[in-house]
Amino acid sequence: MDPHVQVRDQPLDDQRLATSLPADPPRHRIRSVSRGLLSLVRPGQWPKNLLVVPLALFDAQGAPRELLVGTAWAVVLFTLASSLVYVLNDLYDRHRDRMHPTKRHRPIASGQVGVPTAIAYGALLALVLAGAALYGPVTDWWPIAVYLCLNTAYSHGLKHVPLLDVFVVAAGFALRAIQGYLAGGTAIHSWMLVSVFSLCLVFILGKRRHEMTAGGVSHRPALRGYSVQFLDHLIALCAGVTVITFLLNLQESVGAPHTDLAVLGSTPFALFAMARYLQLLHVQGGGGEPTRILLRDRAMVVTSLLWALLLGGTLLATHH
Repeated sequence: MDPHVQVRDQPLDDQRLATSLPADPPRHRIRSVSRGLLSLVRPGQWPKNLLVVPLALFDAQGAPRELLVGTAWAVVLFTLASSLVYVLNDLYDRHRDRMHPTKRHRPIASGQVGVPTAIAYGALLALVLAGAALYGPVTDWWPIAVYLCLNTAYSHGLKHVPLLDVFVVAAGFALRAIQGYLAGGTAIHSWMLVSVFSLCLVFILGKRRHEMTAGGVSHRPALRGYSVQFLDHLIALCAGVTVITFLLNLQESVGAPHTDLAVLGSTPFALFAMARYLQLLHVQGGGGEPTRILLRDRAMVVTSLLWALLLGGTLLATHH
């Protein structure tokens, strides 16, 4: 019998099913969805979660092995939490992202990952996070719970409120720092927390400034509450607070007789690093990706390495 006749004799719905649905999904489609799911959690942003590490190692009182395990687990927890936040944020913003020249390429906005798939993916991340928090070695994980609550409120509306939008994001980094202290079993250093918070405000405000100059205010409603001049004033204010509070923290944390070495030696590095970022922001039009600047700008990388050597040597000399 002619196979073409068989297809014509079938009901219309069966013909459509036979001709339009392949038995197995194409491999390229599976690979595309897999890449979309990986892109959805933004692995390029995961280095931010390493913020818990240096604070956990600073003046830690616990055993080295316990400290390293707890710190590594805290990084994993915040990586899972931030990944979940990215998924939720892209779900809420998918319609607005489609109108943005760059964000329209995000997995959900572009259709690479469907909404039901993204919801299931988010639920899976939430389950893994809950299991890791409840049964892992980190027992003090309240900063992660606060982080999730803040970012849920952020996705539901705080992101559209000028000033609150940047303060909530900066608070997420302060919570990472607090988790570092908890992982290390050390007392929280208030000046360091203020420094971390204000530094994150510098980067977030710089990103808002870049968004305003590059694409206007239509894609982010909160930008209507800012101007470039206002953002420049805020960035300068937070930059000054960052440098001063960091040096104050060094003065309190580094023991004698190396206090002066740590403070005086760190001053030029701190000022140069801040000046370099402001140069990239105002002169070269950067600021859209702060993580890229910190990891790829040669001047910033060299400055950070030399500064780390100075502080590392000072801390070793202090403890011995």
